[in-house]
Amino acid sequence: VQLQASGGGLVQAGGFLRLSCVASGDTSSINQMAWYRQAPGKLRELVALIGTGDHTIYADSMKGRVAISKDSAKNTLYLQMNSLKPEDTAVYYCNVEWGSKWEDIWGQGTLVTSPA
Repeated sequence: VQLQASGGGLVQAGGFLRLSCVASGDTSSINQMAWYRQAPGKLRELVALIGTGDHTIYADSMKGRVAISKDSAKNTLYLQMNSLKPEDTAVYYCNVEWGSKWEDIWGQGTLVTSPA
């Protein structure tokens, strides 16, 4: 499966943005989908995850400000981000756990910048 993320950009603090990630290939073997982010000089961290039965998990730092969703018919994962803060500036990556061995697959990342 291949992942193509888009939707990043420059947004003033307090603004909003929606990221998209289109999956192609053998999407029937996707077990769960998630968004991660990596800020400059920091480790990659989970932002939000959507799993079996559309169960969702959010990072504490973004609870109440983000919503993860998916459109199975379009094989697309979304991340709605509101009330952006400067500390949200990072490269955001789409991730899936795929197949019987739950293989980790990553998209190419999309940059979100929210200056102070």
